[in-house]
Amino acid sequence: MKIAILAGDGIGPEIVAQAVRVLEALRSDGLKFELEPGLLGGCAVEAVGEPFPEATRNLVAGADAVILGAVGGPRFDTLPRHLRPERGLLSIRKALNLFANLRPAVLYPELANASTLKPEVVAGLDILIVRELTGDIYFGEPRGIECRDGQRVGYNTMIYSETEIRRIARVAFQAARKRNRRLCSVDKMNVLECTQLWRDVVIETAKDYPDVELSHMLVDNAAMQLVRNPRQFDVMVTGNMFGDILSDEASMLTGSIGMLPSASLDDRNKGLYEPIHGSAPDIAGKDVANPLATILSVAMMLRYTFDKEAEASRIENAVKKVLAQGYRTEDIYETGTKKVGTAAMGDAVLANI
Repeated sequence: MKIAILAGDGIGPEIVAQAVRVLEALRSDGLKFELEPGLLGGCAVEAVGEPFPEATRNLVAGADAVILGAVGGPRFDTLPRHLRPERGLLSIRKALNLFANLRPAVLYPELANASTLKPEVVAGLDILIVRELTGDIYFGEPRGIECRDGQRVGYNTMIYSETEIRRIARVAFQAARKRNRRLCSVDKMNVLECTQLWRDVVIETAKDYPDVELSHMLVDNAAMQLVRNPRQFDVMVTGNMFGDILSDEASMLTGSIGMLPSASLDDRNKGLYEPIHGSAPDIAGKDVANPLATILSVAMMLRYTFDKEAEASRIENAVKKVLAQGYRTEDIYETGTKKVGTAAMGDAVLANI
């Protein structure tokens, strides 16, 4: 098991360090792996002048899986667009063909009060959002900013091929089969031809999964329903841009974006694993960041790429125990619980592994 470690920017190095500690703790079970660090994002720009250097490209191409912290920060916002950290993130997804992004949104009972919604609305929440990751408006061409009739005009292209839609739909249907066999496809077919094709292809693909109940929802209604009645959903599948927005919305139903892991997979389950939150430069180096999403991303890595269900469950159960014991980082703290820092939260998880 060769794992590339890309700590990234901001709080990335702090949270990844705790995830690596948890992974190392499993060596005692005979789990064999090698870890190799690399640069991605702003730290790569500062070190070698580009966000996704050739050395990193070679590293991740030869690895079985990648653990990523977070990239970006305000100090990079004035760089030319091709040098910004986020271009490194988009580039690594494209280079590894990581087309399927799995983002679970699970509310732990102990965090019901941390959600901004009423506990009775979110209690028992367990949603999986399957987001297409290498197509859509983020990658479509043509794109740019140019002068037309004396004024600047910005434009991007929303585009999907039938093949791209069908392969992400299959991932979502297969995921639904392992859960409650309900899949909601999210689009905007009433105004966007691109997503009319999305709906058509998803309906065609559904014929191969007669045991899964398929429904459809327009993205604006889906955003509203996630706040109104989130437990109606089991698995949701949608395109890159809609998935980006909806999965962040779903994360806040759970109490904190610091609790949500993610997996980005290719067609052979090689994956990149990362928390869905950003680099949070305002708290970087202060030992207050929540490492649980990154630790849970390691569990997803063991499950999806390496088929190590027992080890994945050990990590997830340890996180549940830590929350039950009352340990909280600042983002999920409430009166009566024990506020701890990043490293101390890592200690608590290790104690329960």
